[in-house]
Amino acid sequence: MKIETERLTITKFDRSMAESVHKNSLDADNRRFVPDEVFETVEDAAETIDFLMGVYTHGGGPLVYPVLLKNGACIGYVQAIPLEDGAWEVGYHIGGNYTKHGYATEAVRAFLPVIMAQLGIEEITGICLAENKASVKVMERCGLAKQYEGPGPYQGQQREICKFVFKVK
Repeated sequence: MKIETERLTITKFDRSMAESVHKNSLDADNRRFVPDEVFETVEDAAETIDFLMGVYTHGGGPLVYPVLLKNGACIGYVQAIPLEDGAWEVGYHIGGNYTKHGYATEAVRAFLPVIMAQLGIEEITGICLAENKASVKVMERCGLAKQYEGPGPYQGQQREICKFVFKVK
């Protein structure tokens, strides 16, 4: 996969990105909203990258792709996560040093049509904590429609969530 936008490149992971993945995962919002995606060491990030690179060829997990600036800096990721019912969920994270520049919106807008065509799906969901206002804005800006707001499962707990859906027109 290689998606180019005006400012970004979405591509496949390689091990050279481990330090950036580690550093981007340590910001306060990541710890608060997706603590299972925090990598305390570069080695932890490298192990996860190895797993994700294997998914590209063997399947069996989320399809996660790094988001790079045009200068090659790895600033985050976009992903499609298989759900138990055969549906898919979109996810994303941009490291705290790179937020508030529209990168998440730009990446998700570019990623959705490509990954949905690759997967042969016409619908994908997006779920975030209701208090994660930045993520809510990204989904709204990318054309996902809010289906639900209220209590729901999130990272193994009942939390206040927002569930969005994006459908191919």
